[in-house]
Amino acid sequence: MKMRDTHGRHKFRRGIYLLPNLFTTLNLFCGFYAVIAAINGKFLAAAISIVIAGLFDNLDGKIARATKTTSQFGVEYDSLADLISFGFAPGLLIYLWALQPLGRIGWLAAFLFVVCGALRLARFNTQVGSVSSDYFIGLPIPGGAGMCAVTVLFCHKIGIENSLNPLIILVTIYLLSFLMVSSIQYNSFKRPELFKTMNFNSLVTAVLIFIFIAAQPSIALFMFGVIYTLSGPFNFIRHSIKRKHESTDENGDDKESSHTI
Repeated sequence: MKMRDTHGRHKFRRGIYLLPNLFTTLNLFCGFYAVIAAINGKFLAAAISIVIAGLFDNLDGKIARATKTTSQFGVEYDSLADLISFGFAPGLLIYLWALQPLGRIGWLAAFLFVVCGALRLARFNTQVGSVSSDYFIGLPIPGGAGMCAVTVLFCHKIGIENSLNPLIILVTIYLLSFLMVSSIQYNSFKRPELFKTMNFNSLVTAVLIFIFIAAQPSIALFMFGVIYTLSGPFNFIRHSIKRKHESTDENGDDKESSHTI
């Protein structure tokens, strides 16, 4: 009886490994569907599919950590799925949606986005365990893909998709590509203390944000995407100015001490 119970637990632990990989597969499915939808001209469906793929991508890691079923296979599979869902799919979507009139310049910009996304994933995999999990080095590829997707949704919502200048999207793609391979730090929101305690005002704010997203998802997601994308450069500039002031203050203190002597 005891041996059978142990065997049953062993089978359960082996079976639980299916969960994170199942969510990774759902992520890949959404990315593949986004490609098919974009080719068929269904740009809204492709954009929504990329956003849903981001949700599955976020869940597979959390499930793997919660169930202690992380593995090297899961890491590699997740990266391959991310390259399709957050690299190739948004690159193709943006090209067919806005950059196609630019010809060669347009598809080269889309290709640059895919390449920078692949480089971002490769660098992330090599930095696992050597870099703090409190922040990301460079804009995460789901963030870049999400920004592409919500831009399509936002432009459709306010009715400017047919009159939008392709050069604006071209500059946006170049900016997102640069941010993905840059050394600018982005908050990962993985610190447990962020969610352990919450005062009443924070709870009310979270509820209001949820209501805003539910009422105007396209506009809300676009705003949050812009804020997160710009948060990296903003913090980088702020910390650079702070370090410069600290260096100036230290030099000033050194000069005063030398005059005193």
